[in-house]
Amino acid sequence: MKIAVLGGGNGCFAAAADFTLAGHEVALWRRDAAAVAAHREAGSVIAVKDHRGRHEARIALVTTDMAEALADASLVLCPAPAFAQADIAALAAPHLKSGQVVFLPPGTFGSYVFAAAVRKAGNRADVAYAETGTLPWLARKHGPFEVAITVRAKRLPTGVMPLDMADEALAVLAEAFPGAIEPCGDVLSGALMNAGPIIHPPLIVMNAGPIEHFERWDIHKEGTQPAIRRVTDALDAERVAVREALGYGAPHFPLANHYAKDGEEWMYGRGSHDRLTDSGDWRETLVLTQHRYMLEDTRMGLSFLTSVARLVGVATPLADAFLAIGGAICGEDFRETGRTLGSLGLGDASLDEIRAILKEGPR
Repeated sequence: MKIAVLGGGNGCFAAAADFTLAGHEVALWRRDAAAVAAHREAGSVIAVKDHRGRHEARIALVTTDMAEALADASLVLCPAPAFAQADIAALAAPHLKSGQVVFLPPGTFGSYVFAAAVRKAGNRADVAYAETGTLPWLARKHGPFEVAITVRAKRLPTGVMPLDMADEALAVLAEAFPGAIEPCGDVLSGALMNAGPIIHPPLIVMNAGPIEHFERWDIHKEGTQPAIRRVTDALDAERVAVREALGYGAPHFPLANHYAKDGEEWMYGRGSHDRLTDSGDWRETLVLTQHRYMLEDTRMGLSFLTSVARLVGVATPLADAFLAIGGAICGEDFRETGRTLGSLGLGDASLDEIRAILKEGPR
């Protein structure tokens, strides 16, 4: 099938290459005209390095033209950071057509951002939106047209909006991710599977000192110490409490399973954390106030979690604390600048009204 991949980051390159190697026709959209021109000049090839060796994927289309990228695509994949979703959604909104599936891995409720943008553009197409709990690839670009994939996801708990279109959307996603898609209900359930706002805020905030001190730092290796793991589990318990208050059942994909040597496998499967740290790809220079773990997962992810928690009356002291400390580090109030039900225009909506939107989509 034809798949449009929107963006030029690590996950976008991993997606475009993997889908191409699997036999799909891929259109890779980027807004950076110079990068697109250079990529075309280099033959539109992405080199993939993984445990099987090195492979070259020739992308069918690399373009800055959103309409061209989306034309005839069955699946539209946008693994861009949450803070980039609104701009990309506005560009895509006029061109999306009935029957297409927009997938945000992960989303931070970005599915609603896309759906609202489509309606704002006056587009009445019946589009399905889906999101899951993690990026399907642990990947790092090693050059302008090369990406290293350390781990591919094995389990992707996925929610769909409108919920009435779930069967059709999940069938498209299953073709792109064979054996990995696990339905988890609506897109709010999918949004509350997002692991980024759980694993990353403790890592970026509690390691702030060494991050600013050392020229290069592996936040997942040196940064994942027992004290931080205990905090991560407690923060994850707040996420699970919000899910349960909304009536979502297990499995909740607790982050502790990501690190466990036995028991139920997490999204990336057994041993993925060790493969991540052994790769060396996350030993890098980190700019504390500009890093995605701070600006996306802390500012946007935790502000969304605490916003939903307030709606259902669940206390989130750790999420509130990381929002406050992260905001202080960056010199802004993350509770005001992040993503909340209020900033999405849903601040006055009741839980029943939100559930109606999840079932039918925004009108």
